[in-house]
Amino acid sequence: MNSIDRYAVIGSGIGHSRSPQIHAMFAKATRQAMEYGLLDTPPTAFVSVVRNFFRDGGRGLNVTVPHKEAAHRLADTLSPRASRAGAVNTLAAVDGKLHGDNTDGAGLVRDLTMNLGCKLEGARVLLLGAGGAARGIIGPLLEAGAAALVISNRHSARAKQLAKEFADLGPVTPAAAATTAIRGRTAVSDDAGYDLIINATSASLRGELPVVPAHAVGTQTLAYDLAYGERDTVFMHWARSAGAARAVMGLGMLVEQAAESFLLWRGVRPDTEHVLAALSSPST
Repeated sequence: MNSIDRYAVIGSGIGHSRSPQIHAMFAKATRQAMEYGLLDTPPTAFVSVVRNFFRDGGRGLNVTVPHKEAAHRLADTLSPRASRAGAVNTLAAVDGKLHGDNTDGAGLVRDLTMNLGCKLEGARVLLLGAGGAARGIIGPLLEAGAAALVISNRHSARAKQLAKEFADLGPVTPAAAATTAIRGRTAVSDDAGYDLIINATSASLRGELPVVPAHAVGTQTLAYDLAYGERDTVFMHWARSAGAARAVMGLGMLVEQAAESFLLWRGVRPDTEHVLAALSSPST
């Protein structure tokens, strides 16, 4: 029998994933006997791949685009935050059952506040997207004190439904109706600008710009793309050209949410500072 516990990340089109490297560093730093792989899986095969992985002794999976809502449906038990989000990014074998959690929001809030020095208390937040990635971060952003959270999505009905689902947690509303479409951006009446704009769409993975309300960017705006890569995303370039104070990609969130998953699996939360430094190094 293999004495090394097996973990992996599962998603579609994830050959670029840094998760195996991150968890290898976590395991080394905490002296854990484990291995971590990558399962590039289309939606049609998601359920069978997950079931086979755990049947063969796998201990845990990180779940990424586009499987987070499917993972929520598949899990036997759910943490309160996963249940509330309606999306799962972490699966674990617990007492013979498949347990689902969502560490995305905790990871994002920690990266924003601890690593980037972003003040969420009283912040006006624009969230782009209404899928599984967006679902995992709405609750934690509101709990962190966001004064207003506006959801913008190319399908306005989904933005309205998501805002309705989370309205009991705080001031969350759908964006105003679109009036003009220019180069993939939707122009709406919002002249004040936001303190924080989060791109939770998959557009960056395709090298595209998501639908962004006009006048969303102000001189104080932090633009945050949940996607990450070797180079700045199209969304980051757009944000800078629009006058944002800062534009960053979600590598910090990836590391912080991974540490939360690692804690669930192994019972210890690894230090993230050295991992972030290593991943940010040009030689890495």
